[in-house]
Amino acid sequence: MIDFKSRSRELRKKSVFTERVMWRLLRNRRLNKFKFRRQYVIEPFIVDFICISKKLIIELDGEYHQYQQEYDLDRARYLELKGYHVLRFQNEFLFAKEDAVLNAIIEALER
Repeated sequence: MIDFKSRSRELRKKSVFTERVMWRLLRNRRLNKFKFRRQYVIEPFIVDFICISKKLIIELDGEYHQYQQEYDLDRARYLELKGYHVLRFQNEFLFAKEDAVLNAIIEALER
């Protein structure tokens, strides 16, 4: 049996560079005063970032996600059935178009 809480703590401690960049943009209510959490447990998954009040999940996709597209799609469907909205961004897109990523997140938060 997986201890999701311990696993999410471990993921926070070992976050990859892209996740640290995104967290810098979202933490401390920096994005229009919305509170985000990182590596948040929604069993049986741990999502990268979430704004609980808006039920908005943000996922960052590294290179390995190209090999698990079906899994990611099934996971997003499951979370959407639970009432969440999932935004996915490729790591490269975050670095190349940070403003576009933030605008897309703000737009989703304002829905």
